[in-house]
Amino acid sequence: MKQISLIIILTFVTLFSLAKSNIPLLQSALQSTPKREVRAVWLTTIGGLDWPHSYARSAYSIEKQKRELCAILDKYALAGINTILIQTRIRGTVIYPSAYEPWDGCLSGIPGQSPGYDALEFAVEECHKRGMEIHAWVVCMPIGKWNQLGSKMLTKKHPELTKKIDVEGYMNPEKPQTANYIANICQEITQNYDIDGIHLDYIRYPETWNLKVNRNEGRRNITRIVEAVHDQVKHLKPWVKLSCSPIGKFDDLSRYSSHGWNAYSRVYQDAQGWLRDGLMDQLYPMLYFQGDQFFPFAINWQEESYGRTIVPGLGIYFMAAQEKNWNLDVLKQEMQVIRNFGMGQAYFRGKFLTDNTKGIYDFVETDFSRYLALVPAMTWLQSTPPIAPTTINVDAKTSTLSWSGAVDQSPAPYLLYNVYASQQAPVDINDSRNLVASRVRGTSLHVPTGNSLAYAVTAMDRFGNESAAIQSVKERTQPKIDLGGLLKCDGFKLELPAKGPALDANFVVIESLQGIMITTRVYQSQLTDVSALPEGMYILKSINKKGYTHRLGYFMIKRNANVQ
Repeated sequence: MKQISLIIILTFVTLFSLAKSNIPLLQSALQSTPKREVRAVWLTTIGGLDWPHSYARSAYSIEKQKRELCAILDKYALAGINTILIQTRIRGTVIYPSAYEPWDGCLSGIPGQSPGYDALEFAVEECHKRGMEIHAWVVCMPIGKWNQLGSKMLTKKHPELTKKIDVEGYMNPEKPQTANYIANICQEITQNYDIDGIHLDYIRYPETWNLKVNRNEGRRNITRIVEAVHDQVKHLKPWVKLSCSPIGKFDDLSRYSSHGWNAYSRVYQDAQGWLRDGLMDQLYPMLYFQGDQFFPFAINWQEESYGRTIVPGLGIYFMAAQEKNWNLDVLKQEMQVIRNFGMGQAYFRGKFLTDNTKGIYDFVETDFSRYLALVPAMTWLQSTPPIAPTTINVDAKTSTLSWSGAVDQSPAPYLLYNVYASQQAPVDINDSRNLVASRVRGTSLHVPTGNSLAYAVTAMDRFGNESAAIQSVKERTQPKIDLGGLLKCDGFKLELPAKGPALDANFVVIESLQGIMITTRVYQSQLTDVSALPEGMYILKSINKKGYTHRLGYFMIKRNANVQ
C-alpha cells in the first residue's frame, strides 16, 4: 500500500475544497503560468479520430491532408501546447515507411498502401516550425483484429510473438523476443527522424490476459521491454525523452482504493520503478477520473517522481454528452491543482480540445496557458548549460533580430534558441510573460525594431538546459518606453494602418513571429477585434487578390497593466 504524506493529504483536501468554492485569490495563484511546464496533446491517428480526416491518394489529396494537420497544429500552438504525442505505431501498423511493419490505412484509406509521402517526417517538420516537441506514440501490445493487416503480417513473420484473445491480437510480453521487436521499431523511428521523444502506450498486460505468472515475474516481463527500448533509444540519441502512459492509479493508497484497476498490481506496470531506475524521463498517467479518484493518485505520482516529469493525462473527452457529460469546472479544478504541485497536463483526445468542447479550448488559450512555456530540462541526464550567445543585433531595416556565438556543451547535434521581449531592460528571462518565441531553429527572427522593445536571447540544448541571456539593451533608465514602433493595440482592438492609394488589399493576416498564420480580418475599418487572441507579439500583413502580402507592422497584446 503506497503512502501519501500527511502534509500532502491536508494540502490536497484544502486545495480541492477551495477550488470548489471558487475563491478568486486561490484561482489567481493557481493560474499563474510557470516558465517550465509540459502542455501535451495526444494526437490520435487510428481511424482518423483526430487526424487525418481525408485520404491521401493523389498530389491534391496529399496537400489537403497536410493542410489539415497544419491547421490542427496552428490551433494547438495558439493554445500554448508545447508537446505533441502523435500516434505513430497504431495496431501493428505505422504512419511512416518501415522495415518492420506495413502502412496503417488511416492515411491512404487502404491498409498497407503508402499515402505518397512520409507523414511522420512531415509532422516532425511542422511541429518544430511551431516551437513544439513531437514524440512518437508507440502502441506496444495490441496489434488489432486477428484477421486484419497488423495481426496477420506479424503473426506470419513471428508467430511465436503473437497471441489471440477473442477476436483481438496481442504481442506476447512473456517472450523475450517481444522486447527486441518493439525496441527495434523504436530504434528505427529514433534513427530516421528528428523526434524529441518515444512515448510507449499499452506497455502492460492486457486486462483480458489469462495470467499464469506471479506478479513479480509479470512486472519483470513488462520491464524487460522498457529496458530494451531505453537501451536502443538512448544509445542512439540520449536527449530523446522516453515516456509512457500508465494506468492512472499506480496502486491502492493508504486512504484511497483504486477499486481493482491500477498499474502495479493489476496489469504489472512498475512505472514508478522505471522512473527510479532511470528507464523513463516522463510519465503521462491516464488520470481520467475526478474527485478523490483523481487528486490523491495524481499527487502520489508526483511524490514518487524521483525528480522526473509527471504529466497527468486529463480525460477531456468525458465532457462529451455521449460520454459522461462532465462539467468544464471538473477539468479546471484538476488543472489548477496539478499545476500547483508542479505537474504538467496532457489532453486526451486532441479533437475534444480543438472542438472547444464545453469551452475547454477557450479556457486553455485565453486563461490557463496564455503565455508560452518551456518543457522541463532533463538535468538528470545532462545539466551543463550551453555557453550563451556572445553577439546580438537588431537590424531596423530588415526587422531582424540575430545572434551568434553560442556553444553547445552537450552531445546533441544542434542548439535551439529562446527569444524574450519586454518594455523594460534588461529583459527578465525568468518571467514567462516575456517569452515570445521558443525552440527557434537558426540564429535570426523577424521582430519589431526601433525603440519599442528590448530583447534577450538564450541558447538551449536538446536536454532543455538554458544558457544565460544576451541582452539587446543592457539597461534603460525609464521603466516604460515609447511604443511608437508598434501598431496601436489596447489588448482588445488593433488600430489598422491607413491603406493609402497604392495599397490594393482587402484582407489583413495576423501571424506569429515564426511566420505561422493565426487568423485573417477584413481590411476595411480602422479598428479590428483581437480580443480572442492570447497575449503576445504578432506580425500584421496585408494580402491582395493575387495572394501577395505586405508587412504592415508589428503589434503586442497585453491586457494586464502590471505586466512589464
